Amino acid sequence: MASNASHVLEAALEQMDDIIAGRTFCLCLSIGCPVYCADPPARVDPALKALQLTEALRAVLEGQRSEEEQEALRKQVSTDTANVIVKWLEREDEVNLHSSGNSESYQQRLSRLEGDKESLVLQVSVLTDQVEAQGAKISDLQSSLVEHQHKLESTEEMLQQELLHRTSLENQKLSLMGEVSYLKIKLADMEGKQSHGAERQHKAEGLIKELKILKDKVEHLEDQKIQYEKKLKATKHVYPESLLPYRLRRTQSGGLQAADPDAGQFTRGGLRATAGPRLTRTPESYDSSRDMNIPFSQWTKGQVCGWLEDYGLGQYLNLTRQWVENGQTLLSATPQDFEKEMGMKNPLHRKKLQLALNAFTTKVIEKSSELDHIWVTRWLDDIGLPQYKDQFHEARVDGRMIQYLTVNDLLTLKVTSQLHHLSIKCAIHVLHANKFNPNCLRRRPGEEVSCPSPSEVVQWSNHRVMEWLRAVDLAEYAPNLRGSGVHGGLIILEPRFSSETLALLLNIPPQKTLLRRHLATAFSALVGTQATQEKREYGNATGHVPLTTTAKVKPKKLGFTQFSHLRKRKPDESADYICPIDSGTLTVNGISRLPSAALRGLSPNLDRQPESNGDLLDGLQRRRG
Repeated sequence: MASNASHVLEAALEQMDDIIAGRTFCLCLSIGCPVYCADPPARVDPALKALQLTEALRAVLEGQRSEEEQEALRKQVSTDTANVIVKWLEREDEVNLHSSGNSESYQQRLSRLEGDKESLVLQVSVLTDQVEAQGAKISDLQSSLVEHQHKLESTEEMLQQELLHRTSLENQKLSLMGEVSYLKIKLADMEGKQSHGAERQHKAEGLIKELKILKDKVEHLEDQKIQYEKKLKATKHVYPESLLPYRLRRTQSGGLQAADPDAGQFTRGGLRATAGPRLTRTPESYDSSRDMNIPFSQWTKGQVCGWLEDYGLGQYLNLTRQWVENGQTLLSATPQDFEKEMGMKNPLHRKKLQLALNAFTTKVIEKSSELDHIWVTRWLDDIGLPQYKDQFHEARVDGRMIQYLTVNDLLTLKVTSQLHHLSIKCAIHVLHANKFNPNCLRRRPGEEVSCPSPSEVVQWSNHRVMEWLRAVDLAEYAPNLRGSGVHGGLIILEPRFSSETLALLLNIPPQKTLLRRHLATAFSALVGTQATQEKREYGNATGHVPLTTTAKVKPKKLGFTQFSHLRKRKPDESADYICPIDSGTLTVNGISRLPSAALRGLSPNLDRQPESNGDLLDGLQRRRG
């Protein structure tokens, strides 16, 4: 132990020497033994280390209990070290003075710190005032923020109302554009008729001039006849009537008739004086307003050509004049003859002509024949399919053709969407139920009850359905129904058309479940409880195929095994009518379905007599044969 104490004392004295010499050091303790380092850390305070070593020396000295041990420890200290310690101890007064100076510096530091404290307190008070001021500003900003939020909400409401008003104006604009397009088409047809009328008028003026010349000649002949009679009386010679060159007399109708049926005929300028009851016109001078009670087979070439022009097939007049002799020519012709002799390549034009000729043959007057092709373009607007107006107008599809449209006819008209086929089918069914009344569809809200019946909804047009959407707070989605083919007839009569189908057409996102639920509730209230139940049962039936907006209709293809049955098939069995005229049922995917009890009375077979339908079908079979 004495050896260890001597080592500690020696190390302490050496470190004190280093401190006096102005050197720095560090002490590393390893198993209680001091180890010196030549490169101590730069930031160690030498005075602090000296004080620590002095305290360590004191502890060691106090640990030596006997004087002998202390004496032995002192002897081990070198002379130089002892001298340094003695000198250091002799400088006690200077150390005390220095410590007093440090105490004074500590006092100054304390006073300085107190001054800093007061300045900090002052700064804290100033900062507190600033924080309070900032808090007041924040409260003011929050109140102004609430006020601006209220203004923003009111502005959004005004914007929503403006959007609704703008949507209404756009719908009115589209409706007016439809009216304008309808008037333009009507104007074009009227201009065409006017040009033909001007041509006819020009021809009529020429005929009038020729008629005057002929009248003058007839008067001259009458004068000559009177002179011959006077000469005969004067000479009292009697000549047989057969020797006269001709005799003319005026009939009760005002025309001229030859007394001798074998008298010579003369023709001048397209007019012909014959032994008939009156002067007749050439075929080119046909007037469509003349009496049509004459059988079509006895019509002249002029009458046939004038009728074709009025019927919307005036582009075939040139070839018709070269081929047709009378009405019987058309009645006995086949569709191949129409294509070959008249250049009628469009199959729908041939069908239009066949239906009209069959009506002449069967003498069945149909209400649909009163609807021309101009009305059909307006009808397409009403059922929400204005995109097909050009195809229907080019094909001259009229009311009678609408009644007998087939799937292939619609494909020829470039209508390939399954939904649009169903839309046209239901619209034709509504026309049947209303006896082809041209004004049966309701385009605007009228004096209706809050809950209209299905028999009223079935007559709604596409625009009326959009008005209903605005009434049930779905105005922002109403414009999506343009060109969709959605109308009241499709909503009520098609069993696969549900609220989900309507949501797809309106482009309501699937994640908006509340909005779709609101639409489903409004849809159920519109179609009624019974129709809703029928649509649900139809959707839950086995083999049900949901109605989609992208499904296409493809023409039916005949398999190889079916060719052997073609000869046995009747001509009308191949006709796949969109809306059959001989049944009150609705056909969906090849399955016949009776209308619901709420729609009894909307069946087409109530609108016509079975005898007329049978005659009409027989006539179609004869025409196709």
